[in-house]
Amino acid sequence: MILPHPSIDQIDLANVLAVLGDQTRLAIVGYLARNEGVPMNCSQFLDFGSRTNLSYHLAKLREAGITRTEISGTSRLISLRRADLDQRFPGLLDSIVAAAAETPAEQFSETTDLLPRL
Repeated sequence: MILPHPSIDQIDLANVLAVLGDQTRLAIVGYLARNEGVPMNCSQFLDFGSRTNLSYHLAKLREAGITRTEISGTSRLISLRRADLDQRFPGLLDSIVAAAAETPAEQFSETTDLLPRL
C-alpha cells in the first residue's frame, strides 16, 4: 500500500500555512525538524494526543506536502519533506521552525520536551 503525497508542484503555500496554523501540527513539524534524517514511527508522537487525533494531524501534514509517510511492515514512518519544501518555498520551513521554537512551551505536554523552556 502506498499513501498519496502531492508532488512538489502541487504543494500550495496557502494550504501549508493553513495546516501549520494548528499548534499540534506545528509542534510535530518542530519535533521532526529537530530529529531530521531519522524517520519517526507514529508512536513517537503519542505525547501530542490520542492515536485518532494523531492520525488526523499526520494525514493533514502529509496531504499538504509537509511530511512523507512510508509504510514499513506494520509501521508508518514519518519524515519532513525539507528538500521539497525548500525547493518550492526557499527559507519557509526554517522560518516556521524558528517561530515554533519561540512559542510558549506551556502549550504542550511537559513530557514532550519539544520546545525550549522560556
